[in-house]
Amino acid sequence: MSSNQQKFDTRLSHMARPGIRTHGFVNTGVHRGSTVLYPDCATRAEGPKHRYEQWMSYGTGGGPTHFELENAIAEIEGGTHCTIVGTGLAAISVPLLAYLKAGDHMLMPDSVYGPGRNIATKMLAGFDIETTFYDPTIDEAGIAALIRDNTRVVYTESPGSHTFELQDIPAIARAAHARGAVVMMDNTWGIHHFQPFQHGVDVSIQALTKYVGGHSDILLGSCTVNSKAHWEKVRESALLLGAYASPDDVWLAIRGLRTMGVRLKHQEASGLEIARWLEQQPQVLQVVHPALPSHPQHELFKRDFTGACSLFGVVFQPHYTLEDAYRFVEATTLFGIGASWGGYESLALPTTGFLTRTAGTGHFDGPMIRMHIGLEDVGDLKTDLLRGFAALG
Repeated sequence: MSSNQQKFDTRLSHMARPGIRTHGFVNTGVHRGSTVLYPDCATRAEGPKHRYEQWMSYGTGGGPTHFELENAIAEIEGGTHCTIVGTGLAAISVPLLAYLKAGDHMLMPDSVYGPGRNIATKMLAGFDIETTFYDPTIDEAGIAALIRDNTRVVYTESPGSHTFELQDIPAIARAAHARGAVVMMDNTWGIHHFQPFQHGVDVSIQALTKYVGGHSDILLGSCTVNSKAHWEKVRESALLLGAYASPDDVWLAIRGLRTMGVRLKHQEASGLEIARWLEQQPQVLQVVHPALPSHPQHELFKRDFTGACSLFGVVFQPHYTLEDAYRFVEATTLFGIGASWGGYESLALPTTGFLTRTAGTGHFDGPMIRMHIGLEDVGDLKTDLLRGFAALG
């Protein structure tokens, strides 16, 4: 059976490692290093010819451990090439700096990850690169109307990492490509469940810190493409910026891959059970989870996604305050208060008052928290959430 006929869990168990008919350890080793030695000067002089290949030239270009993870993420994302960088935020900045220059224009959804917005407004703006923030639920005609002659990048994130609006990626991609713009997508929420290149994305961004790492102990990101031209642009940017990733974190990410399929299934099921349960609680106005029929863009979810992760939003009834949301979170004993997600532990993070919006989107009638469901027993999590509701009075 060829690898492309195998199920996802099978491929996760066998990618990024030596074959089973080898003499040696099961797992790929950790290769640390800066200096790379050459057998002779002629071999070293060939280096520029291999700039966009997995060819060891210096530590910042990666080594065998990096190459294994790059291949694995490219396969998971359905792309041809991947470069691994030190953080999810670096995975955003590297391709933006690859495609944008002074005088260019970018479109970015109003629901974008906050640090990604900051790159646009605090760094790129200083380079005379203008960003227009648009309603993430925009249609094809709407995005087409916003594209200018100097629009080089149409950035997407679906769903939004705090307010969970889904985007019509194929429609946006059609409009962008018709005007020669590159489509980038933060696909962290949709890893495995959304195949970006089947829907028109040119550069797919992952925060491997999340579900790939799986244990809340690494920082890592990836940029994946599906064409030689896009690969050379993105890889060149990573090399010029020295966007290097620790080989130890890379190795831990490979280790995390082995169980990611099982974790994704378990956390999807647990997350949906908790989300449906929360919808029935009188203190809750709305649960914002793309896989629920109550989500405004649920039809897009059914069309484009094969499953869901366990990150979603909970909106309390309008008479509750942000301070009430704090009390709810602080009364729980199993939910950590933290900004990341995708690990084995559950998290609850108040978001009302912490989000920047400039296109008039992302408004809810009550205070909101972002919830991530980990690997704990669902019954225990429900019992713990009841402690939070009791604190609301």
